[in-house]
Formats: sequence, C-alpha cells, structure tokens
Amino acid sequence: MIDEHAASHGSAGDEVAGGAITRDEVSHLARLSRLALGDDELDHLAAQLDQIISAVARVQEVAAEDIPPTSHALPLTNVYRTDEVRECLTPEQALSGAPAAEEQRFRVPRILDEEA
Repeated sequence: MIDEHAASHGSAGDEVAGGAITRDEVSHLARLSRLALGDDELDHLAAQLDQIISAVARVQEVAAEDIPPTSHALPLTNVYRTDEVRECLTPEQALSGAPAAEEQRFRVPRILDEEA
C-alpha cells in the first residue's frame, strides 16, 4: 500500500486526489476485515489512510542512522531504592482486619470447583 503499489494497481478514476490509497484498496481491505463500508466511508477512509501513510513517510525521512532509537524523551535512571531489611507487620497484625483467616493466610471464598 505504498505509492508504487497504488500507482501500479489502482485505476486513475478511483484514486483519491493526490493520494496513494485507492477506494478499491480500501474496499479490498474492508472485505478482508469483513467490514461493510458505504461509498462515503470508503472515500473518507481512503483519505485518512493516505494521511497516515504520508505522516509515516515524513517520520521515516527524519529518522537518521546516527540517532539512537529511544523509548523515552528523557533518559531514565534506575529508580529502585536499595534493598534494606526493615521492620514490617507480623502475620497477626496483617491479618487483624481480615474477615477470615486460616493458617496465617487470608481465607477467601472458593471460586473454582476444583478440590483442594
């Protein structure tokens, strides 16, 4: 669905003005996706898909080999705290507000029909 594909496979009458995606290609994609689209929707989606492809092409033009790929705009550093032993709740304290407890664990209703 790039310019070469549209130029070689689309008829001039069906092509969106100045676009690389034809109504026939959108119709074909809709059939493959099992979508029923009207004529207005085909025209509208062809124009939108053409804008998307143009935007992606502009991004590809900007991408340079000397720029490393990044996942964030700012560099991230390790934000983890040091692992230190600290005082914590005892099992009795942790379970003190539980509606039901059994063998130092929260007791909850069974949700599966499997036997224990």
